[in-house]
Amino acid sequence: MIKDKSIFIKNIYYMLSYAFTSLTQANYEEVATEEFENIHNLFAAILSKGIGRQLKQGLYRQYKNKKEDMAIMRGKIDVSGTIQKKSAHQHVLVCEYDELSENNILNQILKTTIMILFRHAKVKPEYKDVLKKELLFFSNVDTVDPVSIKWSSLRFQRNNQTYRMLISLCQLLIQGMLLTTDSGEYKLASFLDEQRMSRLYEKFILEYYIKEYPMLDARASQIPWGLDDGIETMLPVMQSDIMLSHKEKVLIIDAKYYTHTTQEQYNIHSIHSNNLYQIFTYVKNKDAELKGQPHEVAGMLLYARTDEAIQPDNEYQMSGNKISVKTLDLNCEFSVIADQLKGIVEQHFDCV
Repeated sequence: MIKDKSIFIKNIYYMLSYAFTSLTQANYEEVATEEFENIHNLFAAILSKGIGRQLKQGLYRQYKNKKEDMAIMRGKIDVSGTIQKKSAHQHVLVCEYDELSENNILNQILKTTIMILFRHAKVKPEYKDVLKKELLFFSNVDTVDPVSIKWSSLRFQRNNQTYRMLISLCQLLIQGMLLTTDSGEYKLASFLDEQRMSRLYEKFILEYYIKEYPMLDARASQIPWGLDDGIETMLPVMQSDIMLSHKEKVLIIDAKYYTHTTQEQYNIHSIHSNNLYQIFTYVKNKDAELKGQPHEVAGMLLYARTDEAIQPDNEYQMSGNKISVKTLDLNCEFSVIADQLKGIVEQHFDCV
C-alpha cells in the first residue's frame, strides 16, 4: 500500500505531526524539510531527534530493588540471609535497598528500537551515525524482545511524560513491522500494515480538525442508542472516529484506510456493506438523540484514496439525512490534502 515516493512518505511525517503534537516543536523543523527515500529513514530521523532531546534532559530513572552482600549496612538488612552467611563463616551483611536505575522498560524500548533501525539495510549511514552515538548513553540499559512488550501496561506520569511521544512512535514502528528472525536477528519484513495506518489516519484527521478549525467542535464522541425502553444490556458502544459540530449542524466522519476502497462481486463495484450500515446507524441514532431541537446530522465515509481505477464519490439522501462517500488523496502535496479537508468543512458548515 505504501509507495516509496518521498512526497507520500513526507505526508506520513505530517500525519504524525498532528497525531503527536510534540513533533511540531522547533527541534523537528529540519525533519519536515528533508526528503525521505523510505519510511525507515523517516522514523530514524524523527527518533534520533527525539532521543537526542531526551538525552539532554537525562534518561528517565526508576527505583529498583537490589539485594547485595555488603561490608556496611545499606537500606535494610535481610536477617535470614545474613544469618546464613554467618553460618558459612562469611562476615557480610545481606542488604536490600532501592537504587535509581536507567535500566527500565521505557529505556529498554528506546534502545531496542534504535538497534532495529541501526541494523536495517535501508537506513542511511548519516542516521546510523547519529543513532550509534546515542546508543553509547544506553550502555547500562538492556534490550527487550519486541514481541514480549506489553504496550497496554506502560504507564506515564509527571517524571516521564516526555517519553510518551517517543514510546508511541516506537510502538508504531515495532508493531507495524512484521518481525521475522534469521540467525537470531530481527529483520523488517514489511512496514505499517493496514491496521496501524488506519489508526494513524483516523487520529490525523481528528487532530487536524481540532488544530486547524477551532471554530468547530471536533472530537471522537460516543453516540447513544436511540432506545424506546432504555434497556441497553449487551449493546455495543457506538464510538465515532470524528464528529464535527457547529451550531445545529453535525457531521460524523468514519475514516477508512483500506487496500481496496470498494468491494467487488461479479465485476460490479459497490461500497463496503458494513461501512455503510455503520455510518447510517451512527447518523440515525445521533439524529434521535437531538430530537426536539433544531439540528441537521450528516455522515461521511472518508476513504484513503488508492490507485484503483474506481474511486467512490457519492452522496445519498437516506431517510432525511445526507450520507456521502468520499476519498482523501494522501499521495500529493500536503497543501492539497489540506484543501481537501477544507472542502469537507465548506460543504457541510457555513463557518469558513
